[in-house]
Amino acid sequence: MLIDKKRLRLMVLYSPQHIQRLEDAGKFPKRVRLGQGRVGWVEEEVKAWLEARIAERDKTTTSSA
Repeated sequence: MLIDKKRLRLMVLYSPQHIQRLEDAGKFPKRVRLGQGRVGWVEEEVKAWLEARIAERDKTTTSSA
């Protein structure tokens, strides 16, 4: 399923500009161009990205305890 910018912002809590910077750096799932002025993101890719951030946090927390 594709999600729009509004849903993405609710999931990720980053500004559109920061999301763009992460995408450009290859550190965030790439958007899918749907038409002129319309984009979406693959929800499963965004969820996987979030899960990786959580796993990274948990690894850091576990190793520093």
